[in-house]
Amino acid sequence: MSDKMNLTRAQFDEVMVPNYAPAAVIPVRGEGSRVWDQQGNEYIDFAGGIAVNCLGHCHPALVEALKTQGEKLWHLSNVMTNEPALELATRLVNATFAERVYFANSGAEANEAALKLARRYALDNYGEDKTEIIAFDKAFHGRTFFTVSVGGQAAYSDGFGPKPQAITHLPYNDVAALEAAVSDKTCAIMLEPLQGEGGIINATPEFLKAVRTLADKHNALVIFDEVQTGVGRTGELYAYMGTDVVPDILTTAKALGGGFPIAAMLTTAKIAAHLKVGTHGSTYGGNPLACAIGNAVMKVVNTPEVLDGVKRREQLLRDGLNRINDKYHVFSEVRGAGLLLGAVLNEKYQGRSRDFLNASVAEGLFSLMAGANVVRFAPSLVIPEADIAEGLERFERAVAKVAAA
Repeated sequence: MSDKMNLTRAQFDEVMVPNYAPAAVIPVRGEGSRVWDQQGNEYIDFAGGIAVNCLGHCHPALVEALKTQGEKLWHLSNVMTNEPALELATRLVNATFAERVYFANSGAEANEAALKLARRYALDNYGEDKTEIIAFDKAFHGRTFFTVSVGGQAAYSDGFGPKPQAITHLPYNDVAALEAAVSDKTCAIMLEPLQGEGGIINATPEFLKAVRTLADKHNALVIFDEVQTGVGRTGELYAYMGTDVVPDILTTAKALGGGFPIAAMLTTAKIAAHLKVGTHGSTYGGNPLACAIGNAVMKVVNTPEVLDGVKRREQLLRDGLNRINDKYHVFSEVRGAGLLLGAVLNEKYQGRSRDFLNASVAEGLFSLMAGANVVRFAPSLVIPEADIAEGLERFERAVAKVAAA
């Protein structure tokens, strides 16, 4: 085998497990909100690696952090701590409700830690009968067996044998259903403040207030999964900051590393005390390389310039999508917050979000799906306004093709 391989999409089917079905395009280079494939074709990125590349591709601050830390220290494990981890934990504590931080590598791992902590907290304080976790239909919390079972999409958790027990799923935004379900056996209520994979569905203020009130009444913890909404995505550093509700536990990943794998679970000192030495862990959690990049992300994102800019870009993207819809009448609404937006297909185009995604790629634009009926957009938080305009032009051409088919 030579050092130089001729790598093609067909090779994926020969060497990779078939749980993914990637596009024919193989990107090889990115800069800002532009990406180039093997053939040199250029694309505008409205997908952001599924809300991960919060500062686009190869942002100078992140590249510099990687290079600098890469020449210092790569890995220690949690037998020892390290300076980048301590710095990032301090930044997160100073910027949020939290007093303690646990680092992991992915959103699923952060959510797994949150769920285990909630169960342990309830066991220690209220006994072994307080185990129920309430979650919501269409939720997505990761792919470990615990998190995928808590997630409200049975298609992802079926087919792997007996599932973890004491998990109750309710309709999202249904206050009456929540009031009827919460009891003294409930140890935690877990939700996304804005459902991502489930279709870009905003929580109502009344629903969030009910979650907090009922949890307090029954000595249950509130877990906010901010894996997709966190680190500036909604125009707040974390989405809870734009609500009247403060969670007990918050999970964050995706954008926290701007493309480098890192995740964190945030909570209070009182709750964190129940993860005593040896109760949970991660070999890579708090890795110096990951935390150095996380620090660089936080320095850039947690500024008025970037967060205010998200809201300005949201309006540009919304206005552009609405203009397109005025011409082609394919969407029933545009929903979401900040730069996590979903264009919901109307009755005529139900089930065809993949058609819009494929047509977009053909026109030089990366977009996403959030189920079969929603076209999802999660671009860089600092995407140039000119790229938004150009991306919308490309998306309009894609919409025109689907509408004419």
